[in-house]
Order: sequence, then structure tokens, then C-alpha cells
Amino acid sequence: MKKRNELSPEEEIARTRIPNKEEGELLAVVTEMLGEGRMRVECEDGKVRIGRVIGKLRKRVWIRVGNLVLVKPWVVEGDRKCDIIHRYTPTQANWLKKKGYAQNLEF
Repeated sequence: MKKRNELSPEEEIARTRIPNKEEGELLAVVTEMLGEGRMRVECEDGKVRIGRVIGKLRKRVWIRVGNLVLVKPWVVEGDRKCDIIHRYTPTQANWLKKKGYAQNLEF
């Protein structure tokens, strides 16, 4: 018997961070690991950038090739470099694709 406040797996509530276009955030897919916390990412605007994992994520979040990430291009050299500010779980990535946020990205 189900308890009063217990949710079934289909009803599970999860929060997913959506890119803030006003701040210039983009979705991207990691394509290559370069070492030293840097990786090559293919962004949704069609550009390939070198992404740097920000300090608060560096030892806490492990990012691999094929992961969907949220990036923020630099003010200077924004067409070539960016900061990686969030990594999405596979469930979150599928939700974003289903809702149409990551239409032109393959992950």
C-alpha cells in the first residue's frame, strides 16, 4: 500500500536547470578531453569551444565525453573559449531533449 506522500517513479519531481539566454548560457556536448580540467565542447550555436571546468565543480563533478553540459562563453574570445558551469545527468539530458531545449545536439 502506498503511503500518503510517497510518489511513484513516474511522478518523481526533479528540478532541471534550463539555460538562461539573457546571461549567454548555452547547452553543449563534450567531444574530447584535453586534460587539466579542459575539454572540447560542441555548442548548440554550432561553434566548437574549449571549455574550462569552474573551480567549485572541479573536484566534485566528473565530466566525461558525451555528457550534456551548460556553458557560458567568455567575454573575451567568446567564440573559442567558455566556462562549464553545470553537468546534466542522463535523465535531465533526456528531459531537455524531449522538451526541445537540446534539439540540434547529439549526445
